[in-house]
Amino acid sequence: MEIPQALSDFSFVLVYLVAAGLFALGPIVLAYLIAPRSYGAARDAIYECGMPIIGSAWIQVAVIYYLFALLFLAFDVDVLFLFPVLLAYGKGYAWLDFVEITIFIGILSLVLVYAWCRGVFSWKRKQVTP
Repeated sequence: MEIPQALSDFSFVLVYLVAAGLFALGPIVLAYLIAPRSYGAARDAIYECGMPIIGSAWIQVAVIYYLFALLFLAFDVDVLFLFPVLLAYGKGYAWLDFVEITIFIGILSLVLVYAWCRGVFSWKRKQVTP
């Protein structure tokens, strides 16, 4: 009985998925088996960098931090988009590629100008009342 070609090709994917699963779950299982365990009141205590905690963990964070993070994420993803384009650049339609990239970077620049006009980059300190 002969194995069909599609099933043979899929076996490589299956072997890859099994190896990826072992690489992901292997360290977790190994750490569970070898790691020392501790019990007691000190285990349940909150520990933050060796310093006693002050106040609650539920603090209000200004929206500007989220806007700044979204801008970072947008430009980070765009840089990831530009790498494959740069590798393929010049392999045919050079002017068309250049125009597309110029439009793309122009739209990014408009996002940056919009964020600047909205005051995302002006950090204002809160007045702390004692």
